[in-house]
Amino acid sequence: MPFLTPQNEREVRQAFTELRDPVKLVVFSQSLEAADLCAENEQLVREVAALSDKISVEVLNLAIDRERAAHYGIDRVPAIAVEGARDFGIRFYGVPAGYEFSNLIDAIVVASTGEPALSEETRVALAGLTADVDIKVFSTPT
Repeated sequence: MPFLTPQNEREVRQAFTELRDPVKLVVFSQSLEAADLCAENEQLVREVAALSDKISVEVLNLAIDRERAAHYGIDRVPAIAVEGARDFGIRFYGVPAGYEFSNLIDAIVVASTGEPALSEETRVALAGLTADVDIKVFSTPT
C-alpha cells in the first residue's frame, strides 16, 4: 500500500517546483535488523523520488557497505542521507512519516537549492558561531 495519497503527491510536486540541482537520497537498510522499518523507509523514499526527475535513490546495506556508512556517519538503520551538490550533513533516522515527512521534503529542497529558509537574524547568529554544531532532533510517533 502506498504511503502517499494523491493529495500528498500534488503537494510534494508543488514543493519540488523549487528544486534546482539534483538530490540523491542515500538510504541505509539492513535485511535482518529492523526489517519492517527499513522496507517502509525504502518504499517512502522511492515514492518521494518518483515525484521529481531531479531526485535519485541509492540503497545501501549498513552491514555490507560499511565504508560508505562511515563516510556518511551512519551507524544505525533505517537511515537517509540527503545529498545535494554537496553533503550538507542532513540525516534522518527512522521513517520520516507523519509530522516528520514535511521535514524530509524541506531537506530535499534545501539540499537542491543550497539555500535554507532562514531569517536574517538567524543567519547573523549562525555566522557568529566559532565551532561546528551538531544538532539532533528527536521525535516520537504520534
